[in-house]
Amino acid sequence: MRRTAHLIKTSVSVTALIGCLGLIAPITASAADAADLENGKKLAFDRKKGNCLACHQIEGGTLAGNIGPPLVAMKARFPDYEKMKAQISDPRVNNPNTIMIPFGPHGVLSAKEIELVSQFIYTL
Repeated sequence: MRRTAHLIKTSVSVTALIGCLGLIAPITASAADAADLENGKKLAFDRKKGNCLACHQIEGGTLAGNIGPPLVAMKARFPDYEKMKAQISDPRVNNPNTIMIPFGPHGVLSAKEIELVSQFIYTL
């Protein structure tokens, strides 16, 4: 009986370890590199591009607005990255009365720029 319990504990531990190791590759592969994050931050803070600070408080930003919510805990607020990115691209889809600019449809940001801004915002 003792041996069986030990084998079960060992197999559970090994399974947990394999599961954790399995998560490392997707996180690393999908994580944006530092250069992309820096470019996304520059776009988000650029007054002629993303201009996120006009409406949102963002850590590290100056002269932040208070029209929109502070951009904090984004992974908790948007567990699905694609939904957050869609919100940045065209917030009218979820809220037709929003005052947030539809960056994608209005051509303010390209698809690549929306991706970069989204990657940065998702780290907040």
